[in-house]
Amino acid sequence: MKKSTPKKSYAAPTAPAPAAPTTKPQIVLLAVTGMTPAVLTETIWALAHEKPSVIPDRVVVVTTTRGKELMERELFSPASPELDDLWQTLRSEILGPQHKSNSRLNLDTLRLISAPNPRTGRSEPLEDFRTSAENAAMADFLLEQVRGLVEAPSIKLIVSIAGGRKTLGALLYACMSLLGRETDRLTHVLVNEPFDHLGLAPRFYFPEQPIQQLTTTDGKSITARQARIDLGDIPFVPLRNLFERDLIRKPFSFTELVERCRQKVNEVVSRNVSLTVRRCRRELEINGVRVQTSNPQQVLMLFLADPATSAVRNQITKFDNAIEPLRAFAQKLHNQRSPNDLSDWRHEAQIPNSFNGESLRKLLNELKGKLRAAGDEAAALSPSLPAKGRFSLDLPPTSVTLRD
Repeated sequence: MKKSTPKKSYAAPTAPAPAAPTTKPQIVLLAVTGMTPAVLTETIWALAHEKPSVIPDRVVVVTTTRGKELMERELFSPASPELDDLWQTLRSEILGPQHKSNSRLNLDTLRLISAPNPRTGRSEPLEDFRTSAENAAMADFLLEQVRGLVEAPSIKLIVSIAGGRKTLGALLYACMSLLGRETDRLTHVLVNEPFDHLGLAPRFYFPEQPIQQLTTTDGKSITARQARIDLGDIPFVPLRNLFERDLIRKPFSFTELVERCRQKVNEVVSRNVSLTVRRCRRELEINGVRVQTSNPQQVLMLFLADPATSAVRNQITKFDNAIEPLRAFAQKLHNQRSPNDLSDWRHEAQIPNSFNGESLRKLLNELKGKLRAAGDEAAALSPSLPAKGRFSLDLPPTSVTLRD
Protein backbone atom coordinates (compact mmCIF):
# COMPACT_ATOMS: atom_id res chain seq x y z
CA MET A 1 0.00 0.00 0.00
CA LYS A 2 1.08 3.48 -0.71
CA LYS A 3 1.84 5.39 2.41
CA SER A 4 -0.17 8.53 2.82
CA THR A 5 1.81 11.66 3.48
CA PRO A 6 0.50 13.55 6.45
CA LYS A 7 -0.80 16.96 5.59
CA LYS A 8 1.16 19.90 6.83
CA SER A 9 -0.69 22.36 8.96
CA TYR A 10 -0.02 26.06 8.79
CA ALA A 11 -0.78 28.48 11.56
CA ALA A 12 -2.89 31.41 10.54
CA PRO A 13 -0.79 34.58 10.35
CA THR A 14 -0.89 36.55 13.54
CA ALA A 15 -2.55 39.88 13.10
CA PRO A 16 -0.33 42.75 14.20
CA ALA A 17 -1.24 44.21 17.54
CA PRO A 18 -3.29 47.35 17.13
CA ALA A 19 -1.21 50.45 17.62
CA ALA A 20 -1.87 52.29 20.82
CA PRO A 21 -4.00 55.32 20.11
CA THR A 22 -1.97 58.48 20.17
CA THR A 23 -3.84 61.08 22.12
CA LYS A 24 -2.83 64.61 21.35
CA PRO A 25 -2.30 66.50 24.60
CA GLN A 26 -4.89 69.11 25.43
CA ILE A 27 -3.38 72.58 25.60
CA VAL A 28 -4.80 74.61 28.49
CA LEU A 29 -4.05 78.27 29.11
CA LEU A 30 -4.45 79.31 32.74
CA ALA A 31 -4.49 83.09 33.17
CA VAL A 32 -5.18 85.57 35.95
CA THR A 33 -6.88 88.83 35.06
CA GLY A 34 -7.70 91.94 37.01
CA MET A 35 -8.35 95.42 35.70
CA THR A 36 -6.85 94.68 32.26
CA PRO A 37 -8.68 91.89 30.39
CA ALA A 38 -6.52 92.75 27.36
CA VAL A 39 -3.64 90.67 28.74
CA LEU A 40 -5.73 87.58 27.98
CA THR A 41 -6.38 88.44 24.33
CA GLU A 42 -2.79 89.60 23.86
CA THR A 43 -1.42 86.34 25.29
CA ILE A 44 -3.68 84.19 23.09
CA TRP A 45 -2.73 86.23 20.01
CA ALA A 46 0.97 85.88 20.78
CA LEU A 47 0.68 82.11 21.30
CA ALA A 48 -1.22 81.67 18.05
CA HIS A 49 1.52 83.53 16.15
CA GLU A 50 4.42 81.52 17.51
CA LYS A 51 6.22 79.20 15.12
CA PRO A 52 4.77 76.64 15.27
CA SER A 53 1.46 78.12 16.26
CA VAL A 54 0.14 77.26 19.73
CA ILE A 55 -3.65 77.46 20.05
CA PRO A 56 -5.09 76.53 23.46
CA ASP A 57 -7.95 74.03 23.47
CA ARG A 58 -9.22 75.49 26.74
CA VAL A 59 -8.77 78.83 28.44
CA VAL A 60 -9.15 78.96 32.22
CA VAL A 61 -9.39 82.43 33.74
CA VAL A 62 -9.06 83.15 37.46
CA THR A 63 -10.33 86.54 38.53
CA THR A 64 -12.39 88.55 41.04
CA THR A 65 -15.94 89.80 40.78
CA ARG A 66 -14.58 93.13 39.58
CA GLY A 67 -12.43 91.37 36.99
CA LYS A 68 -15.44 89.41 35.80
CA GLU A 69 -17.44 92.62 35.29
CA LEU A 70 -14.64 94.11 33.20
CA MET A 71 -14.29 90.96 31.07
CA GLU A 72 -18.01 90.84 30.39
CA ARG A 73 -18.08 94.50 29.45
CA GLU A 74 -14.92 94.58 27.35
CA LEU A 75 -14.68 91.10 25.80
CA PHE A 76 -18.21 89.70 25.74
CA SER A 77 -20.29 92.77 24.88
CA PRO A 78 -20.39 93.74 21.16
CA ALA A 79 -19.44 97.34 20.41
CA SER A 80 -22.45 97.51 18.08
CA PRO A 81 -25.25 95.17 16.88
CA GLU A 82 -23.39 94.62 13.59
CA LEU A 83 -20.23 93.34 15.27
CA ASP A 84 -19.36 90.18 17.15
CA ASP A 85 -17.95 90.63 20.62
CA LEU A 86 -14.17 90.77 20.95
CA TRP A 87 -13.88 87.15 22.10
CA GLN A 88 -15.67 85.86 19.00
CA THR A 89 -13.66 88.19 16.79
CA LEU A 90 -10.43 86.90 18.32
CA ARG A 91 -11.52 83.28 17.70
CA SER A 92 -12.45 84.14 14.11
CA GLU A 93 -9.08 85.77 13.43
CA ILE A 94 -7.17 82.80 14.87
CA LEU A 95 -9.35 79.81 13.95
CA GLY A 96 -10.68 81.09 10.61
CA PRO A 97 -14.16 81.25 9.06
CA GLN A 98 -15.25 77.95 10.63
CA HIS A 99 -14.51 79.12 14.15
CA LYS A 100 -18.09 78.54 15.30
CA SER A 101 -17.69 74.83 14.67
CA ASN A 102 -14.17 74.64 16.10
CA SER A 103 -13.90 73.40 19.68
CA ARG A 104 -10.57 75.08 20.36
CA LEU A 105 -10.21 78.36 22.24
CA ASN A 106 -13.07 77.43 24.51
CA LEU A 107 -13.27 79.71 27.53
CA ASP A 108 -14.28 77.87 30.70
CA THR A 109 -16.72 79.48 33.09
CA LEU A 110 -14.79 82.19 34.88
CA ARG A 111 -13.35 80.95 38.16
CA LEU A 112 -13.93 83.53 40.86
CA ILE A 113 -11.55 83.61 43.81
CA SER A 114 -13.55 83.16 47.00
CA ALA A 115 -12.85 83.35 50.72
CA PRO A 116 -14.80 82.38 53.86
CA ASN A 117 -16.95 85.16 55.28
CA PRO A 118 -17.24 84.71 59.07
CA ARG A 119 -20.30 86.98 59.20
CA THR A 120 -22.34 84.77 56.88
CA GLY A 121 -20.63 81.45 57.43
CA ARG A 122 -20.23 81.04 53.66
CA SER A 123 -17.45 81.40 51.14
CA GLU A 124 -18.07 84.36 48.85
CA PRO A 125 -16.36 85.62 45.67
CA LEU A 126 -13.88 88.40 46.34
CA GLU A 127 -13.93 91.82 44.73
CA ASP A 128 -10.36 92.55 45.82
CA PHE A 129 -7.70 91.41 48.32
CA ARG A 130 -7.46 93.63 51.35
CA THR A 131 -6.59 91.38 54.30
CA SER A 132 -4.05 88.68 55.07
CA ALA A 133 -6.89 86.15 55.29
CA GLU A 134 -8.06 87.09 51.78
CA ASN A 135 -4.52 86.79 50.46
CA ALA A 136 -4.22 83.33 52.06
CA ALA A 137 -7.53 82.31 50.46
CA MET A 138 -6.27 83.58 47.11
CA ALA A 139 -3.07 81.50 47.45
CA ASP A 140 -5.07 78.35 48.31
CA PHE A 141 -7.45 78.97 45.40
CA LEU A 142 -4.62 79.37 42.89
CA LEU A 143 -2.87 76.27 44.23
CA GLU A 144 -5.98 74.17 43.66
CA GLN A 145 -6.42 75.48 40.11
CA VAL A 146 -2.85 74.57 39.24
CA ARG A 147 -3.03 71.22 41.05
CA GLY A 148 -6.18 70.21 39.18
CA LEU A 149 -4.50 70.83 35.82
CA VAL A 150 -0.98 69.47 36.34
CA GLU A 151 -2.24 66.16 37.73
CA ALA A 152 -3.86 65.35 34.37
CA PRO A 153 -1.13 63.76 32.18
CA SER A 154 -3.13 64.60 29.05
CA ILE A 155 -2.91 68.36 29.70
CA LYS A 156 -0.09 70.58 28.52
CA LEU A 157 -0.34 73.67 30.70
CA ILE A 158 0.57 77.24 29.81
CA VAL A 159 0.28 79.72 32.67
CA SER A 160 0.15 83.48 32.18
CA ILE A 161 1.00 85.75 35.10
CA ALA A 162 0.58 88.95 33.08
CA GLY A 163 -2.74 90.00 34.60
CA GLY A 164 -3.97 90.94 38.04
CA ARG A 165 -2.12 92.47 40.97
CA LYS A 166 1.57 91.79 41.51
CA THR A 167 0.66 89.64 44.52
CA LEU A 168 -1.53 87.48 42.31
CA GLY A 169 1.24 86.96 39.76
CA ALA A 170 3.83 86.24 42.47
CA LEU A 171 1.61 83.63 44.12
CA LEU A 172 0.84 81.97 40.78
CA TYR A 173 4.57 81.81 40.03
CA ALA A 174 5.09 80.17 43.46
CA CYS A 175 2.33 77.64 42.74
CA MET A 176 3.99 76.72 39.46
CA SER A 177 7.36 76.32 41.16
CA LEU A 178 5.77 73.98 43.71
CA LEU A 179 3.55 71.93 41.37
CA GLY A 180 4.57 72.65 37.79
CA ARG A 181 6.15 70.09 35.47
CA GLU A 182 9.06 70.43 33.04
CA THR A 183 6.60 70.33 30.14
CA ASP A 184 4.56 73.28 31.43
CA ARG A 185 5.16 76.90 30.47
CA LEU A 186 5.05 80.12 32.48
CA THR A 187 4.63 83.27 30.41
CA HIS A 188 4.37 87.05 30.52
CA VAL A 189 3.17 89.26 27.68
CA LEU A 190 4.67 92.58 26.61
CA VAL A 191 3.19 95.15 24.22
CA ASN A 192 5.14 98.07 22.76
CA GLU A 193 4.23 101.66 23.64
CA PRO A 194 1.78 103.32 23.43
CA PHE A 195 -0.42 100.25 22.91
CA ASP A 196 0.16 99.16 26.50
CA HIS A 197 -1.26 102.41 27.89
CA LEU A 198 -4.58 102.22 29.71
CA GLY A 199 -5.47 105.71 28.48
CA LEU A 200 -5.95 104.60 24.87
CA ALA A 201 -9.44 105.21 23.51
CA PRO A 202 -10.60 102.59 22.76
CA ARG A 203 -8.18 100.17 24.37
CA PHE A 204 -5.86 97.83 22.50
CA TYR A 205 -6.66 94.09 22.66
CA PHE A 206 -5.00 92.47 19.63
CA PRO A 207 -3.72 93.73 16.25
CA GLU A 208 -6.76 92.67 14.18
CA GLN A 209 -9.40 93.98 16.55
CA PRO A 210 -12.48 95.46 14.84
CA ILE A 211 -11.83 99.07 15.82
CA GLN A 212 -8.43 99.90 14.38
CA GLN A 213 -8.06 103.62 15.02
CA LEU A 214 -7.00 104.34 18.60
CA THR A 215 -6.36 107.71 20.21
CA THR A 216 -3.57 108.31 22.72
CA THR A 217 -3.88 110.57 25.74
CA ASP A 218 -2.12 113.38 23.85
CA GLY A 219 -4.57 113.14 20.93
CA LYS A 220 -2.45 111.20 18.44
CA SER A 221 -4.11 108.56 16.24
CA ILE A 222 -2.52 105.11 15.98
CA THR A 223 -3.57 101.89 14.27
CA ALA A 224 -3.98 98.62 16.17
CA ARG A 225 -2.17 96.67 13.42
CA GLN A 226 1.00 98.61 14.23
CA ALA A 227 1.26 96.97 17.64
CA ARG A 228 3.93 94.39 18.46
CA ILE A 229 3.18 91.71 21.03
CA ASP A 230 6.02 89.73 22.58
CA LEU A 231 5.45 86.65 24.71
CA GLY A 232 8.21 85.96 27.20
CA ASP A 233 8.76 82.58 28.81
CA ILE A 234 9.67 82.82 32.49
CA PRO A 235 11.98 80.04 33.74
CA PHE A 236 10.89 78.21 36.87
CA VAL A 237 12.31 75.31 38.85
CA PRO A 238 9.85 72.36 39.13
CA LEU A 239 10.43 71.64 42.80
CA ARG A 240 8.01 68.73 42.70
CA ASN A 241 10.92 66.67 41.36
CA LEU A 242 12.61 66.90 44.76
CA PHE A 243 9.65 65.49 46.67
CA GLU A 244 7.47 62.44 46.66
CA ARG A 245 4.53 62.81 44.30
CA ASP A 246 2.24 61.90 47.20
CA LEU A 247 3.34 65.07 48.97
CA ILE A 248 2.41 67.19 45.97
CA ARG A 249 -0.95 65.51 45.38
CA LYS A 250 -2.26 65.83 48.91
CA PRO A 251 -4.66 68.76 49.36
CA PHE A 252 -2.42 70.86 51.59
CA SER A 253 -3.01 74.58 51.84
CA PHE A 254 -0.48 76.85 50.15
CA THR A 255 1.21 77.66 53.46
CA GLU A 256 1.34 74.00 54.53
CA LEU A 257 2.80 72.91 51.19
CA VAL A 258 5.47 75.63 51.30
CA GLU A 259 6.45 74.57 54.84
CA ARG A 260 6.57 70.86 53.97
CA CYS A 261 8.65 71.57 50.88
CA ARG A 262 10.98 73.75 52.95
CA GLN A 263 11.45 70.84 55.34
CA LYS A 264 12.21 68.53 52.43
CA VAL A 265 14.76 70.98 51.05
CA ASN A 266 16.42 71.16 54.47
CA GLU A 267 16.57 67.36 54.58
CA VAL A 268 18.25 67.26 51.17
CA VAL A 269 20.72 69.95 52.24
CA SER A 270 21.51 68.25 55.55
CA ARG A 271 22.46 65.02 53.77
CA ASN A 272 25.26 66.95 52.05
CA VAL A 273 26.62 68.69 55.16
CA SER A 274 29.78 67.52 56.91
CA LEU A 275 30.40 69.06 60.35
CA THR A 276 33.42 68.84 62.60
CA VAL A 277 33.28 70.41 66.10
CA ARG A 278 36.47 70.95 68.07
CA ARG A 279 36.67 70.35 71.83
CA CYS A 280 39.93 72.09 72.62
CA ARG A 281 39.51 75.18 70.49
CA ARG A 282 36.67 77.40 69.35
CA GLU A 283 36.30 76.21 65.80
CA LEU A 284 33.83 74.52 63.49
CA GLU A 285 34.55 73.00 60.11
CA ILE A 286 31.61 72.80 57.71
CA ASN A 287 32.20 71.16 54.35
CA GLY A 288 35.90 71.95 54.66
CA VAL A 289 35.36 75.61 55.63
CA ARG A 290 36.66 76.67 59.05
CA VAL A 291 34.60 79.07 61.16
CA GLN A 292 35.84 80.64 64.37
CA THR A 293 33.23 80.82 67.15
CA SER A 294 32.72 82.66 70.43
CA ASN A 295 32.78 80.85 73.78
CA PRO A 296 28.97 80.53 74.06
CA GLN A 297 28.68 79.46 70.41
CA GLN A 298 31.25 76.70 70.89
CA VAL A 299 29.51 75.51 74.06
CA LEU A 300 26.23 75.36 72.14
CA MET A 301 27.71 73.45 69.18
CA LEU A 302 29.42 70.92 71.43
CA PHE A 303 26.17 70.42 73.35
CA LEU A 304 24.34 69.79 70.06
CA ALA A 305 27.03 67.50 68.63
CA ASP A 306 27.95 65.41 71.69
CA PRO A 307 26.19 62.00 71.58
CA ALA A 308 26.14 61.98 75.41
CA THR A 309 23.64 64.86 75.43
CA SER A 310 21.25 63.34 72.86
CA ALA A 311 18.73 62.05 75.43
CA VAL A 312 18.46 65.50 77.01
CA ARG A 313 18.22 67.27 73.63
CA ASN A 314 15.43 65.03 72.41
CA GLN A 315 13.21 66.15 75.30
CA ILE A 316 13.64 69.88 74.64
CA THR A 317 11.01 71.56 72.47
CA LYS A 318 11.28 75.13 73.82
CA PHE A 319 14.38 77.29 73.93
CA ASP A 320 13.66 78.32 77.53
CA ASN A 321 13.87 74.66 78.58
CA ALA A 322 17.35 74.36 77.07
CA ILE A 323 18.98 76.91 79.37
CA GLU A 324 19.65 74.70 82.41
CA PRO A 325 20.92 71.66 80.45
CA LEU A 326 23.16 74.00 78.47
CA ARG A 327 24.47 75.63 81.65
CA ALA A 328 25.21 72.21 83.18
CA PHE A 329 27.02 71.14 80.03
CA ALA A 330 29.09 74.35 80.05
CA GLN A 331 30.12 73.64 83.66
CA LYS A 332 31.20 70.15 82.60
CA LEU A 333 33.38 71.66 79.87
CA HIS A 334 34.81 74.13 82.37
CA ASN A 335 35.78 71.26 84.63
CA GLN A 336 37.60 69.55 81.73
CA ARG A 337 39.89 72.54 81.11
CA SER A 338 43.68 72.23 81.39
CA PRO A 339 44.47 74.06 84.67
CA ASN A 340 47.99 75.03 83.61
CA ASP A 341 47.05 76.06 80.07
CA LEU A 342 45.66 79.54 80.29
CA SER A 343 44.98 79.54 76.52
CA ASP A 344 42.42 76.74 76.93
CA TRP A 345 39.12 78.39 75.97
CA ARG A 346 37.24 76.18 78.40
CA HIS A 347 38.37 78.43 81.26
CA GLU A 348 35.59 80.73 79.95
CA ALA A 349 33.11 77.96 79.09
CA GLN A 350 30.34 79.12 81.38
CA ILE A 351 26.78 80.35 80.82
CA PRO A 352 25.95 83.57 82.76
CA ASN A 353 22.99 83.63 85.15
CA SER A 354 21.24 86.25 83.02
CA PHE A 355 21.19 83.93 79.99
CA ASN A 356 17.61 83.11 78.88
CA GLY A 357 15.59 81.91 75.91
CA GLU A 358 15.89 85.25 74.14
CA SER A 359 19.66 85.21 74.68
CA LEU A 360 19.76 81.76 73.11
CA ARG A 361 17.84 82.91 70.03
CA LYS A 362 20.22 85.85 69.67
CA LEU A 363 23.19 83.50 70.00
CA LEU A 364 21.84 81.29 67.22
CA ASN A 365 21.21 84.28 64.95
CA GLU A 366 24.77 85.52 65.49
CA LEU A 367 26.10 82.07 64.65
CA LYS A 368 24.03 81.92 61.46
CA GLY A 369 25.42 85.33 60.53
CA LYS A 370 28.97 83.97 60.86
CA LEU A 371 28.07 80.99 58.71
CA ARG A 372 26.62 83.22 55.98
CA ALA A 373 29.70 85.44 56.07
CA ALA A 374 31.91 82.35 55.60
CA GLY A 375 30.17 81.44 52.33
CA ASP A 376 27.61 79.03 50.93
CA GLU A 377 29.36 75.84 52.11
CA ALA A 378 29.33 76.99 55.73
CA ALA A 379 25.83 78.51 55.46
CA ALA A 380 24.50 75.07 54.49
CA LEU A 381 24.60 74.20 58.21
CA SER A 382 22.04 76.88 59.17
CA PRO A 383 18.83 74.90 58.39
CA SER A 384 20.09 72.08 60.64
CA LEU A 385 20.50 74.29 63.71
CA PRO A 386 17.76 74.36 66.40
CA ALA A 387 14.45 75.82 65.29
CA LYS A 388 10.96 76.27 66.69
CA GLY A 389 9.77 73.03 68.29
CA ARG A 390 13.18 71.36 67.95
CA PHE A 391 16.37 71.87 69.96
CA SER A 392 18.70 69.54 68.15
CA LEU A 393 21.18 69.35 65.29
CA ASP A 394 19.17 68.06 62.35
CA LEU A 395 22.00 66.04 60.80
CA PRO A 396 22.60 62.30 60.51
CA PRO A 397 25.16 61.06 63.09
CA THR A 398 27.54 60.03 60.29
CA SER A 399 27.80 63.69 59.22
CA VAL A 400 29.04 64.93 62.61
CA THR A 401 32.56 64.50 64.00
CA LEU A 402 33.98 65.56 67.38
CA ARG A 403 37.73 66.23 67.59
CA ASP A 404 40.09 67.58 70.21
